[in-house]
Amino acid sequence: MQTILFLHGFFASGSCVPAQALREAFAEKARVITPDLPLHPNEALEYIREICIKEKPDILVGNSCGSFYAQILAPSLGIPALLGNPYFKMTEFLKERIGKHQYKSFRVNGNQDFEIDEQLIKEFEEIEQKQFKNIDSHWQEKIWGIFGEQDTLAHFEPLFLEYYKNAFHFPGAHTPTSDEVKNYYVPLIEKMLTTITK
Repeated sequence: MQTILFLHGFFASGSCVPAQALREAFAEKARVITPDLPLHPNEALEYIREICIKEKPDILVGNSCGSFYAQILAPSLGIPALLGNPYFKMTEFLKERIGKHQYKSFRVNGNQDFEIDEQLIKEFEEIEQKQFKNIDSHWQEKIWGIFGEQDTLAHFEPLFLEYYKNAFHFPGAHTPTSDEVKNYYVPLIEKMLTTITK
């Protein structure tokens, strides 16, 4: 059975709507892993890397910040990725939201509170500056993007197309609904699993 690793967005968790929808859609066809990611980007990247070494996923599927992580790690781990509404400039996103927040979906450790501060922004900035360094012609074909036509948060399809070739659309917003995941994301994931090898 093939394995899908889903990486959620910044305010989300492994129990968010897209994660649940993927687990439902692939219940009989693939194993879907949807971990809660650490707040700090270096910790998150290392955690994802450890999961990939242990679980050996066949594909990474991200949403927003999760897509930012997926496209950074995909080349070094040798794993194709589908980037949902990738947020390539996380520093811009975070600078407008400094302060205390709560995650929008339940996290396994029960800690729903977090804070965005200058240190966190600096950590993202360092990673952001080198995020495309491993992309070559080989990975242009193995990293796909899917973009919501009603997305009011991330507008990075033009930047995506500077590095990658396969961009698709769905009629929704930044975070896809369960039906949008099943109707638009799942067919692309299935196609990638059958046509793109590691």
